[in-house]
Amino acid sequence: MTATPAGRDVAYRRFRFPQDLALGTADGVAAGPDGLVVADPAGRVEHTDPHSGVTAGYARAAWTSPVVRAGFGVDEIVPSWTADTPDGGWLRVELRGWHEDAPATGWYVLGDWAADDSAVHRSSVPGQTGDDARVTVDVLRVSAAEVTGWQVRVTLFRRSDATAGPVLRTVGAVTSAGAPTDPPAEATVTSADEATGRPEDPTGADDAGAWGRVLDVPRYAQRLHAGGETRWGGGGDSWCSPTCVSMVLDFWGAGPTPDRYAWVDPPGPRPVVVHAARHCYDHAYAGAGNWAFNTAYAGRHGVDAFVTRLRGLAEAERFVAAGIPLIVSAAFTAGQVPGLDYDTRGHLMVLVGFTAGGDPVLNDPYAPDDVGVRRTVPRAPFEAAWQAGSGGVAYVVRPGSVPLPPAPVQANW
Repeated sequence: MTATPAGRDVAYRRFRFPQDLALGTADGVAAGPDGLVVADPAGRVEHTDPHSGVTAGYARAAWTSPVVRAGFGVDEIVPSWTADTPDGGWLRVELRGWHEDAPATGWYVLGDWAADDSAVHRSSVPGQTGDDARVTVDVLRVSAAEVTGWQVRVTLFRRSDATAGPVLRTVGAVTSAGAPTDPPAEATVTSADEATGRPEDPTGADDAGAWGRVLDVPRYAQRLHAGGETRWGGGGDSWCSPTCVSMVLDFWGAGPTPDRYAWVDPPGPRPVVVHAARHCYDHAYAGAGNWAFNTAYAGRHGVDAFVTRLRGLAEAERFVAAGIPLIVSAAFTAGQVPGLDYDTRGHLMVLVGFTAGGDPVLNDPYAPDDVGVRRTVPRAPFEAAWQAGSGGVAYVVRPGSVPLPPAPVQANW
């Protein structure tokens, strides 16, 4: 592990299956060859999909994690998972906060998820607001409670008439303290750095070895789909997240094969992006940008995928140096980040590298064509827009054979 950079508290913890089964409490689940499966059901339920009105019977089983101690006062928790749900199965992911030796919040649902929409329509669950916490789509936000730890519970639902059910491969969460704020990079820019907008590097060095490295991630423009397919969030102008996931999957050679998206008709300019938008779509939020749903989609393609928060570009450099592009979420107004001349309350881009001077190089899908996707932006204002806009949210998507960089002492990956 490496030293933890200055900045707010952020910690990530993940459970992998089947090896971590015994760390938690099993209620009807067992170890399968690829993850947790429904074995001896804990019960049977009738469930009506609120988005289709279809009712079906399911065998139910669950796994509850041990309490994960964050080591600081937690303000937000963001879960993510990888799984598969054949034959109409689905799973429910819930979180609750802990403090000392007792739960500090009730259980909150962070997603009813299915890999496709043939039976159950994946969705976040709106209307969850308590005195202790509240859910905002894909984030559990602590309110009046004191939270210093968390638990996750995943319930697997197998259709009563199905021979196969869900397989849970991983589940984890990133905790953070403090509302997203401007990072230390917003400190005064020295005269030597005014040309790039990059704050002075106190070490005077590119510690991670990422400067001057740009990964060859393919360039996909989401706006090619504007005016075409409008289901699943309104169409191309809203499809930044699944477009980014498609770029990164294809960078790894892991994207879906053409037979998987042959249903897209007419195929349009890039049917794989339409396919991704459909399979990331949150039917309650009515958009394709749910963070956990995007990494869960990526995880169905033989790669490891999770959501975390990074404290700044110094941490992101470690991933680029390791050959791993990151999908990052930022918010800004036109002109706030030179080179990004539009307004957004939340936009996903692929961080593909850095210039020799340390400025970020992006694949920004909000472009009219693929040629316009590649953009270089000044370091300080981009870092500020990323940290203040989402608290440094990043999707990490890579084959399991590609090692992650060494984590800091307060590990956030």
